[in-house]
Amino acid sequence: MSCSEKVCGASFPELIRRKRDGGQLSKQEIRSFVHGVKSGSIQEGQIGAMLMAIWQKGMVAEETMALTQEMMLSGEVLQWSKAWAGRVVDKHSTGGVGDKVSLPLAPALAACGCKVPMISGRGLAHTGGTLDKLESIPGFTVLQPVEKVHQILEDVGCCIVGQTETLVPADRVMYALRDATSTVDSLPLITGSILSKKGAEGLDALVLDVKFGKAALYKDLHSARSLAQSMVTVGNSMGIRTGAVLSRMDSPIGRLVGNTLEVCEALECLKGRGPDDLQELVTSLGGYLLWMSGQAASLEKGQKALAEVLRNGAALQKFEAMLQAQGVSADIARSLCSAQCDYFLHLRPAEHKTDLTAQSDGTVIDIDGVVVAQVLHKLGAGRTKAGENINHSVGAEVLVNLGQKVKKGEPWLRIHYDWPALDAQQHSDLQAALLIGRADSYHANPRVAEFILPQ
Repeated sequence: MSCSEKVCGASFPELIRRKRDGGQLSKQEIRSFVHGVKSGSIQEGQIGAMLMAIWQKGMVAEETMALTQEMMLSGEVLQWSKAWAGRVVDKHSTGGVGDKVSLPLAPALAACGCKVPMISGRGLAHTGGTLDKLESIPGFTVLQPVEKVHQILEDVGCCIVGQTETLVPADRVMYALRDATSTVDSLPLITGSILSKKGAEGLDALVLDVKFGKAALYKDLHSARSLAQSMVTVGNSMGIRTGAVLSRMDSPIGRLVGNTLEVCEALECLKGRGPDDLQELVTSLGGYLLWMSGQAASLEKGQKALAEVLRNGAALQKFEAMLQAQGVSADIARSLCSAQCDYFLHLRPAEHKTDLTAQSDGTVIDIDGVVVAQVLHKLGAGRTKAGENINHSVGAEVLVNLGQKVKKGEPWLRIHYDWPALDAQQHSDLQAALLIGRADSYHANPRVAEFILPQ
């Protein structure tokens, strides 16, 4: 048997069998497994079998911590100026429909004195990820060398970039195989993937936005809380002050969904005109980070500080500077950040728009974000596999608010599309996403349901 087939004296099939049967792996065995994943010395099928065994049997806290640590150490770990000690922060969201929170949050934190090296991803399914949204802005460059990231953080205070080849290479292999083996929703694998990347950023503090609901990975609060607590435990064990926010994800965040449209709404938030639920998430997550990193004396004072930089234009100035630092021309950046900009002078609009109208009188009780996202995906806003092109201009405008009274025939949704056109089934699906009922059956809930404190 070759050394590539053995891990710490045991054959790799033996380790798969042990985990499949509910056994525990040692730190050294996990270290050797991650090394084999990175080096390619373990067969792809065997990696997939181990991922499935972990999905079926889970991991104890010690295993999850060891997996996360070894994945982080599989590549470069970023180091920052000692002058920034305590102020290097980031957030991670488990994803949702219309989730453009990172775009206003990063510059708002920078305006409060933090350094935010936000390493983001591209979306799979639904609509695009944070990088896809930003790439709808002409000239914006998400791939930056580490030296440039250092310079942007020094000059601006925040950047939003893609993962480099040297950061957590083991995760790139495992993430692709998790998708292929339907093990994406494994709690220890999610924890390891997210926190290994955040650990490699060299963070002082991290807030996790763990979503629950119809349009989230986890449908109920209990499951979301379990994931959040796992990540908070592991994050703090790695020396990152880590807390979590549990937030509702049923209807779309804000009123605009789709890459280009979400950039427009993020800019409106930065100009103090954003929708209430988006502002709530930005101030809650940012305020939590300011408190955890010692920049604010309490969560409430942190939230007030975030709200103030959104109100007074300081966050907007940081966003404009970040755009220029990452390749957008000064003229376009300045225009997009001006008070009365027509965003479609610079961002490509869709060729067609179609309005959907309410089918009855009543009160808007719910809008199913999953249905909206699935239709937009079919129209080109998202991708099915990594590397596919997406149409940044495809999107949706929600024209009504939850709790609002509507009349039959009143427009409630506007779809922006190029080609293919909206077909009859998609039109029917979207109409079913709008729930209209009696006013007394609507109960307003804030986006943020719960805070989980650092341990």
